[in-house]
Amino acid sequence: MTAKATPETSKPAAVAVIGAGSWGTALAQLLAERGETVRLWVFEPDLYHTLCRDRENAAFLPGVPLSPRLGYTQDFAEALEGAAVAVMAVPSHVFREVLQQAKGHLAPQAVLLSATKGLEIDSMLTMEGVVREELGAEAPYAVLSGPSFAREVAQRQPTAVTIASRQQGAARFLQRLFSAPYFRVYTSYDVTGVELGGALKNIFAIAAGILEGMGLGDNPRAALITRALAEMTRLGVRLGANPMTLSGLSGLGDLVLTCTSRQSRNFQVGLKLGQGQTLAQILAGMQMVAEGIKTSRAAYLLAQRLGVDMPLVEAVYRVLYEGLLPKEAIKKLMSRRLKDELEAITETW
Repeated sequence: MTAKATPETSKPAAVAVIGAGSWGTALAQLLAERGETVRLWVFEPDLYHTLCRDRENAAFLPGVPLSPRLGYTQDFAEALEGAAVAVMAVPSHVFREVLQQAKGHLAPQAVLLSATKGLEIDSMLTMEGVVREELGAEAPYAVLSGPSFAREVAQRQPTAVTIASRQQGAARFLQRLFSAPYFRVYTSYDVTGVELGGALKNIFAIAAGILEGMGLGDNPRAALITRALAEMTRLGVRLGANPMTLSGLSGLGDLVLTCTSRQSRNFQVGLKLGQGQTLAQILAGMQMVAEGIKTSRAAYLLAQRLGVDMPLVEAVYRVLYEGLLPKEAIKKLMSRRLKDELEAITETW
């Protein structure tokens, strides 16, 4: 079954969006509303048939009527035919597998734009690292990140994000492509910083949810956000990022968003942990992926390997994977060696 052909969807798409979760669907809708012809690659057969029939993503973005300029497919060749841009909007733990299946169908010089916020678990690579291994160092690559809940983008609420690429022309091209009256896009060339900010904030959102679930107040949340920014910056600088990037939209901006809103899936995971649920119980009741669960393991191992002090990341990792009780994690954090604040921020820079 295929979507009903229209003059737009029957011709090759200008943009392919790989992944029909809430974020992939919201970005596809944004581009379609801007007049682009977009094909959305859908993994789940049931969701594919529902999208074709109803033009609504009832599973991941309910209540949003989708543009007739959107086409749907489960075939990579059809999705990527002639596409100048391929947006990867799949979870980080399947990013490499999906890319391996799709890469043979990428048009020459097509720009690959990652909308994924996470680290690969075993390799501890960012998505750029995965793409470099799969497509080579010269493949046009960019990343989109920043404080942006999919539903609010779909509702046309004012949103600001960053698109980073090491290739100046690609960043500016994508900036023009995605910018809309309600969607402001900044450019950056610090791919490492933008990717790390988007990945690490999910871990700290889990921590913020834990505080909320335990009934704690604003003081601990403010301390968490501030110290989380220091940890993000330490790791980022160690990997070559500009520290100012972590104070921007994809760092501090996304950190504040996900640490203060119950819309965040990662915050919801932490909330339930703080209320006493086990990780297994939480995962059993989830439909969408909370990237911070897997990323916490990758980030913890990466920090250990590089010798970067990240006590909050370690605490979340131990709560998730070693059964450390949240109240014990807080006790350990509060009893660490006393430090000068600037020393604590800049150590390992």
